[in-house]
Amino acid sequence: MALMRAAIAGDEIAYRQLLESLARSLRVATRRGFAQSGAALNDVEDVVQETLLAIHLKRHTWNSDQPLGPWVRAIARHKLIDALRRRGRRIEVPIDAVLDFLAADEPSDDLDWKDAERLVNDLSGRQQTIVRAISVEGKSIRDVAEELGMNEGAVRVALHRGLKTLAGKYQRGHE
Repeated sequence: MALMRAAIAGDEIAYRQLLESLARSLRVATRRGFAQSGAALNDVEDVVQETLLAIHLKRHTWNSDQPLGPWVRAIARHKLIDALRRRGRRIEVPIDAVLDFLAADEPSDDLDWKDAERLVNDLSGRQQTIVRAISVEGKSIRDVAEELGMNEGAVRVALHRGLKTLAGKYQRGHE
């Protein structure tokens, strides 16, 4: 409180000491706030600087009869909340932390191409044509619709129904 009073009275050295002291404690509190919210620590220093700037701009609103700590914490809390809102509810995870989980599994031998071909051949005519063209040959829904003289919505419905039929047949064969 004494440093803030001296700073308000115009003591530049006291003001510098006050800001340095506040910056240290604000960094700790801001890191804790970011960690508790699951946010990355990238923006901690920005929030500390925004808080210090707000303290500088609002220092005339501090009541010198009141403790300094609650006033500073209120400003810091609001700046932290503002920063978290700007970021949104995304959680950042370093890619190194999940690299082992991103590797593709080797294809299993449970369903090889002959089994897939047999299952697709069991579909009715138009479903078979659509599922084969899109899922096996990699054609787009638009291309298949043009080839078959259908609208894209009808192709999507036929594809969905065909894949649902295939999934049911595959599950029944492996129970």
